[in-house]
Amino acid sequence: MPAASNWAGNVRFGAHRIHRPHSVDDLRRIVAGSRHVRALGTGHCFSTIADAAAASVDGIAGDLIALDALPATVEVDPKQRSVTAAASLRYGELATRLDAAGFALHNMASLPHISVAGSIATGTHGSGDRNGGLATAVTGIDIVTAGGDLVTMTRESHPDSFAGAIVALGALGVVTRVRLAIEPAYEVAQWVYEGMPWDRLLADVDTVFASAYSVSVLTRWNAPAVDYVWRKQRLADNGDRLPTRWLDAKLADEPRHPVIGLPPAPATPQLGRPGRWHERLPHFRLEFTPSVGAELQSEYFVPREHAAAAIDAMRTIGDRLAPVLMVSELRTIAADDLWLSPTYGRDSLALHFTWAPDTPAVLAAVAEIESALQPFNHRPHWGKVFTMTPDAVGGRFDRLDDFGRLRHRVDPDGVFGNEFVDRFAPTINRPE
Repeated sequence: MPAASNWAGNVRFGAHRIHRPHSVDDLRRIVAGSRHVRALGTGHCFSTIADAAAASVDGIAGDLIALDALPATVEVDPKQRSVTAAASLRYGELATRLDAAGFALHNMASLPHISVAGSIATGTHGSGDRNGGLATAVTGIDIVTAGGDLVTMTRESHPDSFAGAIVALGALGVVTRVRLAIEPAYEVAQWVYEGMPWDRLLADVDTVFASAYSVSVLTRWNAPAVDYVWRKQRLADNGDRLPTRWLDAKLADEPRHPVIGLPPAPATPQLGRPGRWHERLPHFRLEFTPSVGAELQSEYFVPREHAAAAIDAMRTIGDRLAPVLMVSELRTIAADDLWLSPTYGRDSLALHFTWAPDTPAVLAAVAEIESALQPFNHRPHWGKVFTMTPDAVGGRFDRLDDFGRLRHRVDPDGVFGNEFVDRFAPTINRPE
């Protein structure tokens, strides 16, 4: 049976029942007979977004539906340059099968362990100045709505609502299949630089993030220099070694783990060794426990033009974060048009935090971060730990009211609501 808690163990699911249907027809019957229901992915969210403990409207505990027993289908369409995949597949599993067919996705998250539907629904992303988040590859979804109907949505069939139905927090229905844009498979090599002085990063922040297809800056904020800059470069005709010195940082001569001091075995190969796209774009190998294991996570997104100022602001509170912080990661993501995406309408810098599993201390640290980032109109990651109020969050997502109206149109009885969704993305029963 699926787990009764999320991966980190900080959320215990309070569902009345956990279902595990073996067919889409079974799933449709379960949804049609449920008062409240939520879909459960791989449990890699750190907020209560997936829980069905209670809906704020009536306080009734709902059911959870795990989709991992549905057929794990992957259908590649070379002519349309698309792949239609079971929503419950982990990205690492999908990528392996897609690569075997000679194709690739445009990007991957740090962890290949997360499910396709769950990642898309929360606005999860990879890195790269010109790369949109994972959800920007979506060209269609199959979704079971509140009455048990199976609906296919594309930009062509639902032009007025498609952009609101992708990063949708699981609030519109249970996604069973996802269609994604693909491209020919490619190779990537990654290099790690260490010890970049802070003044070089701040002065050359655009140069740093434009220096490769995917770039991650890893820091503990209170160290005298940036710990690591991970540069992942797509390869065309060569994989030439990079210079040993770059912006006053030194090329690492041994593999590194993103969390400073940990053994590097779980990390994907470095030192410029070329490899398949899905074996280099993530930081971690699919066969290892992702990241640290026992941890909490938070993440915030600020407009790209505020990158240097936001980084500088974070440095002022580095000492206060240090007791509970394992590592922080900075990445850039291109703007998109998906209503509840943290990168809606603006190129962004994402500031990610991996914490020790100490919830009270993490909440205190997160409050410090939110205060420091206040001038930069930061948006939180829906699936991670944050302390912002619904009013504060709502003021940062421009299309939240449109999403509320879409919720009411698709799910007027709140079948797919829960306490988290109903607080942060409430149904709106009024015309625009």
